[in-house]
Amino acid sequence: MKETKKDIRSYTQDELRAYFIDQGQQAFRGNQVYEWLWKKGAHHFEDMTNLSKETRAFLQEHFVINHIRVDHMQRSKDGTIKNAVKLHDGLTVESVMIPTPTRTTACVSSQVGCSLNCEFCATARLKRMRNLNPDEIYDQVVAIDQQSRAYHNRPLSNIVFMGMGEPLMNYNNVIKSIDKITGNDGLGMSPKRITLSTSGIPKMMKKLADDRPKFNLALSLHSAIDEKRVKIMPFNEQFPLEDIKDALRYWYEKTGTRVTYEYVVWKGINDTKEDIDALIEFCKVIPCKVNIIEYNSIDDGRFEQASKQAVDAYERELNRFGFVVNVRRSRGKDIDAACGQLANKE
Repeated sequence: MKETKKDIRSYTQDELRAYFIDQGQQAFRGNQVYEWLWKKGAHHFEDMTNLSKETRAFLQEHFVINHIRVDHMQRSKDGTIKNAVKLHDGLTVESVMIPTPTRTTACVSSQVGCSLNCEFCATARLKRMRNLNPDEIYDQVVAIDQQSRAYHNRPLSNIVFMGMGEPLMNYNNVIKSIDKITGNDGLGMSPKRITLSTSGIPKMMKKLADDRPKFNLALSLHSAIDEKRVKIMPFNEQFPLEDIKDALRYWYEKTGTRVTYEYVVWKGINDTKEDIDALIEFCKVIPCKVNIIEYNSIDDGRFEQASKQAVDAYERELNRFGFVVNVRRSRGKDIDAACGQLANKE
């Protein structure tokens, strides 16, 4: 029976060292392979040029590197790039490169589809097919870094886990991927330039706080009134806002870092003074800032961008109470690359 090739990126550095010792070779070969895989992002064993041809052939015979492939790339008129990323098993996720004059941000996916059921998000309609492995998340970052260098002559500067999927529902793999992205044995990026966005899973938010991450946390909030939030984010029934507030207090107590609230204002849904007052009370729970995000249509017409007057009212009142607020204009709308639009349409 033919041996099934093993996924070499599922091995730790120590396991690779031990493997080479078992093969009668020196342990440092494991270090060399590990560096090629995680620091240099090699996708092929033949690229590992400081290994002998015999060693490379041996690796080719017994192992596989299940790397991603950018199957289709779209470029927006504002410079945003959306990648359809083909995984080794034929499934597809999407990632986005968002350039500004001063930085390049990668928006990466953590699941094929999504575990949650937010009514306003195109990804939620796909349902969750599977979690991404750490290397599949890492590969998205490497691909966007290469695109940033090619198109803008600069490296990737920021990463947001705001693509397809709920990162906290793929906790272990997401944390492992961030370890590889930030580690000296990987890409060496600063964790301060990484933001993980959750829709609000209290138990997992507390677990994250216990792990004392050095990266940033964002909460996709959209309403600070339970009845309204359940209508737009039905899973909120299992995770009500009081539980999320409790998790936020725990987060701040453990980490001492503020949270960013992401908030879309929709016409006729959360554009009243009652909604603004509720958000202001929610903002008093722990130190925070608020990003008001422009809504991006997903074609069914149920959700519409609120008027400029409604958004201005949010901004004015939040400022009046001393909260930091930014109004974010969406990028890449013309190629369905903006927040909430990732759905593998192609």
